[in-house]
Amino acid sequence: MWKRRDFKINTERCYLRLPQLQDYEIWVNLRRKSEDFLSEWEPSRDRDFYSLSAFKLRVKWANKQFSEKKVIHAFIFRQEDGILMGAITLSQLRRGAAQSGSIGYWLGKPYIKNGYMSEAVKAIIFQAFKNFELSRIEAATLPENQASRSLLENIGFKYEGVAQSYLQIAGRWRNHIMYSLLRDDRRGKNKILE
Repeated sequence: MWKRRDFKINTERCYLRLPQLQDYEIWVNLRRKSEDFLSEWEPSRDRDFYSLSAFKLRVKWANKQFSEKKVIHAFIFRQEDGILMGAITLSQLRRGAAQSGSIGYWLGKPYIKNGYMSEAVKAIIFQAFKNFELSRIEAATLPENQASRSLLENIGFKYEGVAQSYLQIAGRWRNHIMYSLLRDDRRGKNKILE
């Protein structure tokens, strides 16, 4: 599964794969079309965020981190026409006693509220638990990002609390709601309730 060239996850309506240099134009177009929508939920971007050189570095980083089994950063494409819709990242992969990682994602504005992200998140979680042997996946979202919170809760993520000033979003340090999802065989019984 960690073979860089072979990595692809298929779902009913989407497929996920590592970014490639030829994705640059479609990525720039989607990000620019969705900039107003995404800027509310993401960190401020550097001046060269849309440059080809910065994109090349991101592609190189994604492939290197994947080959070193540290990060899965995949673009999300629609099966029917190969249109780029967004991206999903499983990062901070911790081995040893933790066997955990953190998930983050974005979807371009034209593709929201169609269930694509739910499909992509479920697919990467399945792979993370089955093939990458993770035990726990964590997620963080802004309190007012109801769409992201609903997505996580509908998949089965559990609320864990609030992380104070967790990330700098749109130039301000923001609290985030923390969620986690455990692999089925790691979910123990609560001794207090037995």
